Amino acid sequence: MGLFDLLFGKAIDRRVAAFQNDLMGKHVLEVENIYRQMRSWRHDYHNHIQAMKAYRTLGQDDELDAYLNALDADLTNVDTLVRSGNIMVDAILNSKLSLANIRRISVNAKAVVPVELKITEVDLCVVIGNLLDNAMEACMQVDEAERFIRVYIDIKREQLYISVTNTTGDKIIKSGSKYVSGKGEGHGFGLLRMDAIIEKYGGYIKRRDEAGVFTSEIMLPYT
Repeated sequence: MGLFDLLFGKAIDRRVAAFQNDLMGKHVLEVENIYRQMRSWRHDYHNHIQAMKAYRTLGQDDELDAYLNALDADLTNVDTLVRSGNIMVDAILNSKLSLANIRRISVNAKAVVPVELKITEVDLCVVIGNLLDNAMEACMQVDEAERFIRVYIDIKREQLYISVTNTTGDKIIKSGSKYVSGKGEGHGFGLLRMDAIIEKYGGYIKRRDEAGVFTSEIMLPYT
């Protein structure tokens, strides 16, 4: 092995390690967020039980009914989970979008996805995960009032169509016709991984930016 091959191999190893560390950091944040939500739900659940017991003890059935109705309405408003019909897509979207909500990013997500897909769960996680991670990072560069992410996933012309649109404060960097990351080591590797997966399945990706808004559109065969 020549010196060039050795140095090139080490550079690739560093990029892979940076990419893996970046993914691990995001995974830790998502797990911490789920844990915080569980603690919050447990605390709220205890308080609701105590309140209903008090109404029952005092014989205030009308007040108890009103409380239950209010609680039902509150739970309906809180339930922002995406239900696409595909468990893996739901898991990816909901873990990422819950982080977006914490970061004060307005989210609009619609997804209808078949249970069976040609793309593997691992590859799907890389594609959707990278899209949403990049969208959140871009949103954090602008004022809170301007942050938004729109996600739309559906079947179009026998293809799995994925569209993610977000505000961005970063200057978009292009190399020829391709967009590149300006956020350091690891991020660029994520884009390369996503592009390689799309090419692997004979899919198509289109990226465009205009007036502080960035959009990625992907088409993948689903059968």
